[in-house]
Amino acid sequence: MSHSADMAHPTEPHRAAARDSALMTKVLAVLLLLVAAALVFTVLRQRGTKPEVIYEPRAITLPSGDLGADEKARIAVFETVSPSVVHITNIAVRRDAFTMDVTEIPRGTGSGFVWDDLGHIVTNYHVVQDAQTARVTLSDGTTYDGKVLGAAPDKDLAVVQIEAPPSKLRKIALGDSAELRVGQSVLAIGNPFGLDQTLTTGVISGLGREIKSVNGRTIYDVIQTDAPINPGNSGGPLLDSHGRLIGVNTAIYSPTGASAGIGFAVPVSTVNRMIPQILQYKRIVRPVMGVNLASDQVARQLNVKGVIVQGVAPSGPAARAGIVGLTRGADGGWVLGDVLVNLDGVALARVDDLYQALDKLKIGDDVTLEVVNAGRSRKVTLKLEAAP
Repeated sequence: MSHSADMAHPTEPHRAAARDSALMTKVLAVLLLLVAAALVFTVLRQRGTKPEVIYEPRAITLPSGDLGADEKARIAVFETVSPSVVHITNIAVRRDAFTMDVTEIPRGTGSGFVWDDLGHIVTNYHVVQDAQTARVTLSDGTTYDGKVLGAAPDKDLAVVQIEAPPSKLRKIALGDSAELRVGQSVLAIGNPFGLDQTLTTGVISGLGREIKSVNGRTIYDVIQTDAPINPGNSGGPLLDSHGRLIGVNTAIYSPTGASAGIGFAVPVSTVNRMIPQILQYKRIVRPVMGVNLASDQVARQLNVKGVIVQGVAPSGPAARAGIVGLTRGADGGWVLGDVLVNLDGVALARVDDLYQALDKLKIGDDVTLEVVNAGRSRKVTLKLEAAP
């Protein structure tokens, strides 16, 4: 019996040994946890990481609408003028010879702006050149098929007519390009690369520049700007800081086709002379003198200073004023006639000088020419007439 009792109830030494074993197990467990924690901390520190920290949001010290005066001015200009700017797609139509199906093919895109509430849209001639349809998208996303009403290729300007409600057409305000100064701020709104209603800003970099139009004629008094202008901006407005039209973005100088900080715009003074003529006559009716001119190369070859009159239109202003062109000599060679050297006080050293002077005149104006023939100078007055 005593033996059985000893098996069921361990003696005191046995109990002490069991307690010591349990205590050692707990101590070892705690030490292992401490070692593991130390290892984790060491690894995290070596990796440059820290235990996650919860950061509270910083207090906002400036109200969200607190913009600078120049920012507010730009925003106001964009919000005022952007409804006047449109996106234009030049559409060509092709008909399949076998199925007779008609396919519309986009040939290019550009920009334009609303001239009046009659649906007249001004753009570049090269944007709508040879277009069978000029698809016009207004700022609200509505699209209309337009037709090219008329153009002035010499100035790279054209007018597209759309049938849109007057309530959808916000005409643009006109500025004065004669008052422009190099260094003043300008803004351009357009659709570069098909991105609708894009605003870019810059300054006027130069005035009185000359560029060639699509037909090779010189466009005078062009505005140079560093406002970024890219493909798709063509035909869009160049604006002053008050949001008034001062030019039509026409060309860029770039070896890659993207903006290189040199853009050109036809001045609003030219636009305001050309567009009313296009609206009235569907083309530009120029004042002319009724003369044909020899090229500058011919003048240089003959060592002549001035503009050589090659021929005179019968019954034209120049013919009535007694101006003569080249004639045939007894030996069959050409004999020099009149050379134009001055028009209303403007010296004429090249053909473009005469064109530039005539650009500033209108039909019915009287002009005084200084003419040289065989070393003798005389003055001739004539009245400009409309080009046939």
